[in-house]
Amino acid sequence: MTAPNFGSPTTALCRLLAYAGLTLALMPVQLLAVVCRWPLRKRLPRWYHRRTCRLLGIEIECHGQPSRHHPTLYVANHVSYFDIEVLGSLLRASFVAKAEVASWPFFAWLARLQETVFVERQGHRTATHRDEMSRRLEAGDDLILFPEGTSGDGNRVLVFKSALFSVAERRPHDEPLTVQPVSIAYTRLDGLPLGRYLRPFFAWYGDMELGSHLWHAIGLGRVTVVVEFHEPVTLEQFGSRKTLSDHCYEVVSRGVVAALSGRPQPLLPPPVAAAVA
Repeated sequence: MTAPNFGSPTTALCRLLAYAGLTLALMPVQLLAVVCRWPLRKRLPRWYHRRTCRLLGIEIECHGQPSRHHPTLYVANHVSYFDIEVLGSLLRASFVAKAEVASWPFFAWLARLQETVFVERQGHRTATHRDEMSRRLEAGDDLILFPEGTSGDGNRVLVFKSALFSVAERRPHDEPLTVQPVSIAYTRLDGLPLGRYLRPFFAWYGDMELGSHLWHAIGLGRVTVVVEFHEPVTLEQFGSRKTLSDHCYEVVSRGVVAALSGRPQPLLPPPVAAAVA
């Protein structure tokens, strides 16, 4: 599968050079902030992602409010590598990424500089990585999780993997962990609707080659991304991580449908706290 083959090479080159200049200039600053544990290590990534969105022509339309409780586990659908820039510009949080990202050239460094938590989707190290997520949450860090486990085509949300919600069973500071569903949808290109057949301009999935896809994407015009922060919940309102996972999937799916169709979806009834034996 390949990305559609049009766009401006001049625009792509200018954006790439501007992005490289900004990134390379800030990497040593962020590295020093992380090593010295300065508060700047939390503030600089958000500033950086905001500037990157401007450079790459990403316009964000935000609905709802991020949780004011810390720590919060944000769970979002995953469409593109641009999701990192979009959510990073809105939240002072670290990402949870699959372990393979830690071996990617260049991007692995960027991930580490934002103190990304790398996790195995399967295998004997899953518990160890879950404990690392728990440690970060106990320290008050907000985390961003993509529970589909991979990126989709942007037209629908893949089923959430309930195993990735196991960290929600932990109680940082002996309080239920706040979980906030977040929906992301790529809706317009230069103000015109971005239909299902054009959304692969920005959605990166399947066997798409990263380099060529990125080159085409940054050579296009201005893309509008709709982000909606839904009502925060806790595991105690559902009783099991599977039920929590299903609820978050349903809420995020409705948010994506609403953004792509331009029509509000019926609200789900508020969750009722699970009975305690």
